[in-house]
Amino acid sequence: VDALKIVAEGVEKLRSPQRGMLLITHYQRILHYIKPTYVHVMIDGKIVKSGGPELGEKLEQEGYDWIKKEADAEAVPMNA
Repeated sequence: VDALKIVAEGVEKLRSPQRGMLLITHYQRILHYIKPTYVHVMIDGKIVKSGGPELGEKLEQEGYDWIKKEADAEAVPMNA
C-alpha cells in the first residue's frame, strides 16, 4: 500500500469549503492524489513562484532547475 496515497485520502476526507489547508511537501507525487488550489514554491525560506495546479504539473515534468534560475535572475540587482 502506498503511504502517500493513504495520507492523501485522509487529507481529502477533511477537505471542505469551510476549511483551509496548507500542505508542505517534498514529494511531488502526492499531487497525483491531492489536487491543490494553489501551488507555491519556496527556496531558502522564501516563496519564489506561485501558481495554480498547472505549476505542480510543470514541476513534475521539468523539475525545479528553471525556477532556481528564475529566482537567481530576479535576485541580481539591476544596477550591478
